[in-house]
Amino acid sequence: MTTIQFDFNLPERFDMTYVDSDGQKKRPYMVHRALLGSIERFFGVYLEHTAGAFPLWLAPEQVVIVPVSEKYMAYAAKVRDTFQAKGVRARVDERNEKLGYKIRSLEMEKIPYMAVVGEKEEAEGTLSLRVQGQGDVGTLSPESLAEVILEKERSKAIDYEFVGR
Repeated sequence: MTTIQFDFNLPERFDMTYVDSDGQKKRPYMVHRALLGSIERFFGVYLEHTAGAFPLWLAPEQVVIVPVSEKYMAYAAKVRDTFQAKGVRARVDERNEKLGYKIRSLEMEKIPYMAVVGEKEEAEGTLSLRVQGQGDVGTLSPESLAEVILEKERSKAIDYEFVGR
């Protein structure tokens, strides 16, 4: 994303001149390469291309655990700890909001995986999985989801298709 550019403004702004072979003053053309800003341009183009939905290996948060109520906060923390122990970037959504609101806002944040936990999931030691852009894809254990995430991360997969069904 680096560029090589003709700059017509700076020679004039700095009143730059040279004397040509005829002895007359001429205004030079300035050629420069733009390295500074290249990384910013790259990220700007990449963000625009992905619309903020980063591939799993690049997503700052790979999983957000969403407890259906405050009663399941301890189980959500246990699930988070399971993910983090395996090297998966995860957090618990601790907001005191309705479940639908949390899910909608996490969809807008482009979180790749949402692990919804409630009474049934706590009793069975599972989670209800939602994949960004696909919705609910079923239940599975935290360990199974961690393995799916780590495998996708190793392969640098760029899609969000859930392979654990």
